[in-house]
Amino acid sequence: MSADRAKGIILIGAPGSGKGTQAKKLKEQLGYAHISTGDLLRAAVKAGTELGVKAKGFMDEGQLVPDDLMIALLEEELAGPAASQGFLLDGFPRTMPQAQALDASVTIDKVVDIQVPFELIEERITGRRMSPSGHVYHVKYSPPQADGVCDKTGEALYQRSDDTPQKVQARLGKFDSETRPVIAHYQGKGVVVGVDGVGDPDEIFTRIMAVL
Repeated sequence: MSADRAKGIILIGAPGSGKGTQAKKLKEQLGYAHISTGDLLRAAVKAGTELGVKAKGFMDEGQLVPDDLMIALLEEELAGPAASQGFLLDGFPRTMPQAQALDASVTIDKVVDIQVPFELIEERITGRRMSPSGHVYHVKYSPPQADGVCDKTGEALYQRSDDTPQKVQARLGKFDSETRPVIAHYQGKGVVVGVDGVGDPDEIFTRIMAVL
């Protein structure tokens, strides 16, 4: 594929560690394509592409989209012009089969492991509130001016169904069992750099740029 010579960086970390925020900053700084598998999946389903239709079938049945289908979506994106200067993977790979399939397709130059204590992650996620229009608040760190109401739209805020303590703990458990082996896999290749993910997003970004 044409992208296998492009510079590849993986942002890895537990749910709520700030991967998406840092990926956007890195995209602006480096000019790399920011590839979020969740975004790819939603876009393919919305566009009704062949891969999107296949993925929707699994999603409608409440099943995980198979690794081979996710890899096919990624390969399609990586073969495009946007990734030719380099790419940032956000949210992939999460499992060893995904990492092995990815290794067969592209060269990964750096894996940035954003490290945040689980206690802080749980506080971050369970305190998150959203408006139907997509504005995000936090009950402790960035509360709305009026309790339970979006400052920008006046809409009632809600908590995502997967932001409850029980579901957050389950997601963190899966990270421990499924994604930590991925980090160890790339540590064996000598490409992992650990970054303290606690603090102001700009401070964390500075730390990431220092190790890159």
